[in-house]
Amino acid sequence: MLRLPYDDPGVPDLRSPARYLLWTGRQQWRPQLVATVYGVLWMGSQALVPAAIGRGLDRGVSAHDVAASLRWSLVVLALVAVQAVAGVLRHRTAVNNWLAASFRSMQLLGRHSARVGVAIRRRLPTGEVVSAATNDALMIGGAFDITARLSGALVSYLIVALLLLHTNALIGVVVLVGVPAMVLLLGPLMRPLQARQRTQREVAGRLTALGADTVAGLRVLRGIGGEPAFLARYRRRSDELRDAGVRVATLQAVLDSAQVLLPGIFLVTLTWLGARLAIRGTLSPGDIVAFYGYAFFLVVPIRTAVEGADKITRSLVGANRIIGVLETRPEIGEPAHPLAAPPAGSVLADAASGLALAPGRMTGLVAADPDETAAIAQRLGRLEDHAGVTLGDVPLQRLPLHAVRRRILVAEAEPRLFTGTLRDELDPWGTALDDGDLLAALRVAAADDVLEALPEGLDAIVDEGGRGFSGGQRQRLALARTLLSDAEVLVLIEPTSAVDAHTEALVATRLRAARHDDGSGTARTTVVTSASPLLLDRCDEVVFVRDGVVEARGSHRDLLSSHPPYRETVTRGEDL
Repeated sequence: MLRLPYDDPGVPDLRSPARYLLWTGRQQWRPQLVATVYGVLWMGSQALVPAAIGRGLDRGVSAHDVAASLRWSLVVLALVAVQAVAGVLRHRTAVNNWLAASFRSMQLLGRHSARVGVAIRRRLPTGEVVSAATNDALMIGGAFDITARLSGALVSYLIVALLLLHTNALIGVVVLVGVPAMVLLLGPLMRPLQARQRTQREVAGRLTALGADTVAGLRVLRGIGGEPAFLARYRRRSDELRDAGVRVATLQAVLDSAQVLLPGIFLVTLTWLGARLAIRGTLSPGDIVAFYGYAFFLVVPIRTAVEGADKITRSLVGANRIIGVLETRPEIGEPAHPLAAPPAGSVLADAASGLALAPGRMTGLVAADPDETAAIAQRLGRLEDHAGVTLGDVPLQRLPLHAVRRRILVAEAEPRLFTGTLRDELDPWGTALDDGDLLAALRVAAADDVLEALPEGLDAIVDEGGRGFSGGQRQRLALARTLLSDAEVLVLIEPTSAVDAHTEALVATRLRAARHDDGSGTARTTVVTSASPLLLDRCDEVVFVRDGVVEARGSHRDLLSSHPPYRETVTRGEDL
């Protein structure tokens, strides 16, 4: 039974597409070997059937030996039975190998994308990653689907050639030389086909990227009347992909025709040669029947060899694209010499801005330019490398990334939801939280109404991107997910920007209470970047930043009365 996903998909060899395929094969060499054995039995038994029939004719029918006829009939029956059973098993194992290889690449791409984070979006279009995880991964699997049949084709070809050499040296030599020659004749078509497939793949990736960008910005496009322009652009890209597909199909059609034409010419030649030898009396009746059986059987290994070359070519193209994604490196790397993490409750500080976060408190971070507070938030969570950020006495740059991510969580202003049940959405870490914990987090995030609107409750299916929810609902569900992480430090960027004032007040009050007393006895630090008076009024302390540096700090109400720039920012120039 194939168990997916893998606990550990392994560390791939990215030095070349061929090495990547070989590495993938080594990860599943046992099932690949089993499939190869079945493939050899399946096609090898087919190759032996004409020989058994020929022997039965010569030693049984021609010699009027009923016992011999019966024995050779049983041999033919046994070969057919082996062929049937091995064929079924070969197909099952080959499909398993195809799925295993494809899913291994998909899992590698998924894990790598999650590990690299925003770096992959900055360096590669979204469509490139999506195409690699779908089209290219399936192409990789194709190379391992054909392996069993290709091995069987090679072994059966050698069996037929040896049998023919034993029967007649001339025919044996013709087969031994002719079959490889035909495959080599088809070789010149492979290189241009591979080039055209690569071009088609690139165009498809660009089209997927354009489609993803268009869907993501559809509301904005409608608002500014930009749909016609993007539709025309998408149409042009579609035309490019169609033309690239036609060029691939044209060469593929030539290759497919050659697969029929060349074996046909070869069979005609063999038939003519066999007929000449039969007229001369060189071949017995059984040899003649076996000879024609071999001639027709050889079409199968020839076409399998060509199909194998085509699939391996496609796999190399796909592997090249997958390597391009897997070679993307994260912008934040592991420290060369990591230090031990400081104890819980340590002060998180950013020297560049002068911000120091008191443990166990809820701090509001405000600036006239939201980009300034967002930049500080990125540094605090080590989403950007900065030498001046410390946790306790330890520079954040010197801590292992997993330790930083476990203790400090930065929640972006535009959270993402993924396909799955709401229960899994809220607990993506698989920590087996009970329903009480999930419901408590939903209440803190004022998302009770979202749950009540779902007939299946926590088992309701969330659409990709949370399309079935409004912007405010998505934001509150993401906030509940963030709270369930139980991070020592939460940095929330505009956590209530998409909700109404009443809901925002509920979130602010409940968030402060929940983070102050989570039942664990451990101080929980919360940072909120926002200019909302409702949210800031619930903070223990508010910090005002100007030009990236802390300019004032105090309670929300104190700053309103004592610091005009702060009042101007949070009231937007209106008198309260």
